[in-house]
Amino acid sequence: MQLNPYLSFKGDCEPAFKFYEQCLGGQLWAIFRYAGSPLAQQVPADWSDKVMHGSLRVGDQVLMGADVATDQYEAPKGFSLSLQIKNTAEAERIFHDLATNGRVVLPLEKTFWAARFGMVVDRFGIPWLINCEGSD
Repeated sequence: MQLNPYLSFKGDCEPAFKFYEQCLGGQLWAIFRYAGSPLAQQVPADWSDKVMHGSLRVGDQVLMGADVATDQYEAPKGFSLSLQIKNTAEAERIFHDLATNGRVVLPLEKTFWAARFGMVVDRFGIPWLINCEGSD
């Protein structure tokens, strides 16, 4: 069994996944669009190029997501994506990238359990926890 997070976006899934691809060093996999799919009639006509299903491989994990029609979209609530990073420089870079045009919830700092820990909501509204147990 594999557990994969599935994120909903309000029309910006593709730019989000391209951003995560760069920020997290991932590889964009399949992107399926609403155009020509059985779901094409369930979204606005100008959404034909929006993402019906997308996936991004990061290491041995897969992040999935889709654009959800605005009347069905719900902002993320009650969860965070947690990144476990070994190198503090990498943790700081990723935290900074995710925070750009987003919102820092808890600054990335040394804690009693980690070399660095911080919380951020990125510009796409996705909450992240950055935890670095590694060395400086």
